Amino acid sequence: MTPHADRPFDLVVFGATSFVGQIICRYLVDRHGTDGPLRWAIAGRNEAKLAEVAAATGADVERIVADAADADSMAGLVERTRVVASTVGPYALYGSELVAAAATAGTDYCDLSGEPQWMQRMIDAHHEAAVASGARIVHSCGFDSIPSDLGVWFTQQQAIDRFGDHCRWIAMRVKGSRGGASGGTIASMMNVMEEVAADPTLRKVMANPYALAPADLRSGVEQPEVTLPQRDDASGEWVAPFVMASINTRIVHRSHALLGRPWGDDFLYDEAILMGDGPLGAVKASGITGGMGAFMGAAAVGPIRKALYRVLPKPGTGPSPKTQEAGFFDLRFFGETASGDRIVTKVTGDRDPGYGSTAKMFSEAAAAFLDLDREAVPGGFHTPATAFGDHLIERLIEHAGLTFTVLD
Repeated sequence: MTPHADRPFDLVVFGATSFVGQIICRYLVDRHGTDGPLRWAIAGRNEAKLAEVAAATGADVERIVADAADADSMAGLVERTRVVASTVGPYALYGSELVAAAATAGTDYCDLSGEPQWMQRMIDAHHEAAVASGARIVHSCGFDSIPSDLGVWFTQQQAIDRFGDHCRWIAMRVKGSRGGASGGTIASMMNVMEEVAADPTLRKVMANPYALAPADLRSGVEQPEVTLPQRDDASGEWVAPFVMASINTRIVHRSHALLGRPWGDDFLYDEAILMGDGPLGAVKASGITGGMGAFMGAAAVGPIRKALYRVLPKPGTGPSPKTQEAGFFDLRFFGETASGDRIVTKVTGDRDPGYGSTAKMFSEAAAAFLDLDREAVPGGFHTPATAFGDHLIERLIEHAGLTFTVLD
């Protein structure tokens, strides 16, 4: 294992030629420059495409050719950097060799994965190696699941400061958002369905809200889940299912487990979309639920799923810069303590969730590794909250256009 002090780079962006990878490159150029204190490089499997990205984004940094399917190539890549940030998904298809290499080499790693079945495999296969080498590995460092994970962390800290007690339950509700569909996210979702179709035992993994907790903590109290339009006790509005809840809730429960379950063994957490009050809210909630159910039902059928591949947004494509800048997200966290004290917090982002804001969150998370004390945050598989906590919140507020505020 090459000592960190002898590695030529602080950060390597692997998958720089992807759509979100190019946005990340532009952000890093604007944020850190190309010859400043942050020593960074870009990597991918095609030299010509890397050169095109460098020219288009201003990322005049070293270009590293590396193949995600080649274990030796991944080992060589991670030995050259302190941190590797991967955008190469679906991660179940293209991410395993890099995680294994990072865990062995003591290289800090983050990604944009929203694939619980793959993350569980990586945790179980490589956690001990990461602990031994000192590698800090953090999945889901984009819109899934930084706002949810840090939003819960922030809400709990504020409740403790205000009431002297933690929230026994928190409900995240999407107040509003605007942005283009993410081809990469859709591809990952479809690949999950392919895996479940091939291995039905994965249904239990996907259905378990504690699936990403350490192996001895993968059970607990029954968790709430919004699967139908319903009147919401937390907000007082009608709500509909939120498609990202299936990954965000798992990350939050992993954070809680890694922290030692300080919010109680009976802590509850769920996510949904606010649809408004009255009859119109009920109609909107029913429409969203019906549309989502129809899509998921169709995508679960092999031949229809293959047909959908031809019409859905493809990986490598995404919204225009104008659409990204016009996008936003507004999340509300409703919490209640055991004594009945209530708190409402808000987390917002100033770009579209899937690309513009995700690129900024991901970049700040990757760079935040460089500030972490290795005794305070040792090697192993962490979450955004357990690895970075308040430090990342401060970076996101100062540099990435996010806000974390208490409303009530």
